Amino acid sequence: MPERTSTTARYARGFAAAVVAVATLVLAANAGPAKASEPRPAQQAPQAWQPVGPASD
Repeated sequence: MPERTSTTARYARGFAAAVVAVATLVLAANAGPAKASEPRPAQQAPQAWQPVGPASD
């Protein structure tokens, strides 16, 4: 049967895990998309206009 760990050891492991989790979240939040090597013009598909509301015949 495994020995019980001390309360201090459990709290220390939990605190270390929390620090690692926060550091991971901060690094992930600061990671942005890669920049393109040269700028490209924006290409957008044309959007069709559709009336909103009841149709009048």
